Amino acid sequence: MSGAAPAVPTADADVIGYDPFDYRIHEDPYPVYRWMRDHAPVYRNEERDFWALSRHADVQAALRDPARFSNRYGISLEPELWGPHAPKTSFFLAMDPPDHGVHRALVSGVFTPRRVAAMEPRVRELARERLEPLRDARRFDFAADYAAALPNDVLCEMLGIPCDDWDQIRADTDLMNQRADGSDERGPNAVAAALRLGDYLVALVGDLRRRPGDDLTSTMIAAEVGGERLSDAQIVGFLFVMIGAGNESTGKTIGNAWYHGWLRPDVGRRGLDGRAQDWAAETLRYDSASQMVARRVTEDTVVHGVRLPAGARVAVLPASANRDERAFPDPDRYDLDRDKRRMISYGYGPHHCLGAALAGLQMRVALDEIGALVSGYEIDLDRVRRVHSPHQRGFASLPCDVTPRAKPRA
Repeated sequence: MSGAAPAVPTADADVIGYDPFDYRIHEDPYPVYRWMRDHAPVYRNEERDFWALSRHADVQAALRDPARFSNRYGISLEPELWGPHAPKTSFFLAMDPPDHGVHRALVSGVFTPRRVAAMEPRVRELARERLEPLRDARRFDFAADYAAALPNDVLCEMLGIPCDDWDQIRADTDLMNQRADGSDERGPNAVAAALRLGDYLVALVGDLRRRPGDDLTSTMIAAEVGGERLSDAQIVGFLFVMIGAGNESTGKTIGNAWYHGWLRPDVGRRGLDGRAQDWAAETLRYDSASQMVARRVTEDTVVHGVRLPAGARVAVLPASANRDERAFPDPDRYDLDRDKRRMISYGYGPHHCLGAALAGLQMRVALDEIGALVSGYEIDLDRVRRVHSPHQRGFASLPCDVTPRAKPRA
């Protein structure tokens, strides 16, 4: 993380400046990321008062160094989520070691590879339940009807949320994360969704305190840190993290895989014919839903000759790092056979994604189960609709026409 000071782009530069709230970035951030890696690896957005790191080595170094690149002010640049109050809304995601490790350990046992592998039969069952009403359909919305629904179903069940409420949880989660073009604040509909979801989760915690079940929320209610039980506010913060981070990222990456399989028919065919795991994994590298996380610099830090002052906000861009030619040969080529060991879509260091194994399972199962029923598909590009979030890249709607298999794949 050293070298000559880069040029900061000016208003007449032949690029779109990096702004995670700009709809143009949501449509296609990768040319901008490439420009940043080549010309401004320490990019400055003066208007929003943050810096951005885009190269693989710099992203990885920042994520593994919480002492200098801290989570304590949160992982989002939105004003309502950034600041010393961040642990109230983001729970252990907005903590540094050792507090982070203590609180993360309360639930980490649920997400071990062994425990997650044992969940596969149930995840498949939930996938098939979502596919059943689509089985005879020749046209449906892959994103809304399936890709976003499956991870939401899995997480809601894990958290003890009654199945009658699953679709409303998903709808409020999607609405809560939407932003108007260029705005870093939630609009009235997003605020209403956040309040509605918060009220629901407070009531859920109250119900499970009175009648605990065999679910992750009840586990958190019974847990102690330093001899004290967690407060309702802490548990609700944990539920927001689980629903927001796990549900959003996984569902949108499944949708991104479907989209890229349509753009590249050979990829889509091989994915549907049994290479679901490779299809999901290369999508995670090539076009992960998770684009950016924020950090706060705790001390003056020099990166590529640029001084980041103590207290500076930094946008760390794993999605750009995964397209860095310094880490991946021919990074803009979508390749199912690629060595993806250097991929950092799940983060790196102490904040490596707690649910990585579960997310991988859900993506593989979702694509495998649709592949058992469908041999090909076409996306109605005129009706595709993207989500608009500073962190998540994906689709709210992916209408498609499918070709059922003459004989369902075993």
